[in-house]
Amino acid sequence: MAIDSLRRCIEAEVLPRVRDNWNRAFSSELAHELLQIVHPYGIGAGWLPEDGGGMGLSYMTSGLLYKELSRLAPDVAGMAYVSEGAAMKIYRHGTEEQKARFLPGFAKGRLLGCGAVTEPGTGSNVRQLRTRAVKEGAGWRLSGEKIFISNATVADVLTVLAKTGEKEFTIFLLDRSEHDFQSREIEKLGLNGWSFGSLVFQDLYVDDAFRLGGVGSALSEVMAGFERARVWVALIATGIAQAALENSVAYARERDQFGVPIASHQLVQRHLADMAAETEAANLLTLKALAKLDQGGRADMPSSLAKFYASEAAVRVASRAVQVHGAYGVTREFPVERHLRNARMLTIPDGTTEINQLIVGRELTGISAFLGAAGANKQAAS
Repeated sequence: MAIDSLRRCIEAEVLPRVRDNWNRAFSSELAHELLQIVHPYGIGAGWLPEDGGGMGLSYMTSGLLYKELSRLAPDVAGMAYVSEGAAMKIYRHGTEEQKARFLPGFAKGRLLGCGAVTEPGTGSNVRQLRTRAVKEGAGWRLSGEKIFISNATVADVLTVLAKTGEKEFTIFLLDRSEHDFQSREIEKLGLNGWSFGSLVFQDLYVDDAFRLGGVGSALSEVMAGFERARVWVALIATGIAQAALENSVAYARERDQFGVPIASHQLVQRHLADMAAETEAANLLTLKALAKLDQGGRADMPSSLAKFYASEAAVRVASRAVQVHGAYGVTREFPVERHLRNARMLTIPDGTTEINQLIVGRELTGISAFLGAAGANKQAAS
């Protein structure tokens, strides 16, 4: 019933507003309007426990809702889950004052958040980040640059990871209405409605009241956030694959060639069968990862499996969808070219396919390939 209600809302309220915005980033006004529309259905604050003002949904329930949203409007799903992740960081590690200031806005769908981790030149190596916060009086001086940040230009509240010591990482909260920083949108291949940009902090003073959690305590929270994010990327990928499959089945039934629907051609049916198998496999891996998140504890293996398989499967499914549609598949008259561009975007964030394969390999063998050959040999010998 919840999924059906959300579907009707998306079709009636969301799609009319975003159809003309698929190829440009949502404005801040539109982003907030869309969040307000889907918020009552458990999107954007569903993870927040009830004592934080949220719905206290399980990850499984929330994931099923997000998958349906991703089938129809993946840009909105991406924007909302990133915001929800920022809210959860505040709920888990915020002071009572920080919670009182920010959580009501997230819980009511009025605030959008983002998490700023990635930097130019560091990629997946979080420990090499260069953004620094230096203690100064009752606060900190924050300097650095972040790039490829979801919701960069629309977020009201930012959780920013910075170095506060040689091997010490701390999260700071920035309020766009109070802190002066630069944000810029980056044009990209797909998921263009979903804001994706860069942030620049130039000697920005941040009062210690905006420090989230203890000094040097951030790395474990960031890693846990990556696990959850990987599952949500898998959900979005699965939703896109499902949409590509549904579009292809409908087109194959309707398109006549040589006097018969192309659905009667054996090679077309083979395409559809392979698409269905990959979509279902991605779905099952993602459901397993959601179940693991609900159990608590680390979820490296299921989250990385779901992320790399579902995102790559979505690319293959969407590519087959273009093939089924023939020449129409490469035009913007049909949605499958957009599905392909959107799916291709998801193989990169929250750990590339290769990074997630290395995580799976490490979990299987107990040996980390991140260390290189010499490090791996030393680890195996020990």
